[in-house]
Amino acid sequence: MRLLSAIDGVLILVVLGNLVAFGLFAFDKSQARTGGQRVSEQTLLASVLVGGLGAWMGQHILRHKTRKEPFRTWLGLLLTLYVLTVGCGAAWLVWPMRG
Repeated sequence: MRLLSAIDGVLILVVLGNLVAFGLFAFDKSQARTGGQRVSEQTLLASVLVGGLGAWMGQHILRHKTRKEPFRTWLGLLLTLYVLTVGCGAAWLVWPMRG
């Protein structure tokens, strides 16, 4: 008997990716406040590709890098790519090709 379906596994990965992305934004915000070692912008932007919603929430809830350009623009573009990818992946899982 299988414990998890493919959809369950994908959902777990999506949730974990979003938690990691939010955590990176929270850690960088904390480091910015205390003057510690910061997370690079490239790493923060890469986290959008694995957890777009978490990164977006981290930016807005924590008010972190909300005015910094071109970071905001890149985050928006990568978030759009993330949403399209997750949407297409969900459609592929839910509506398998028939024929």
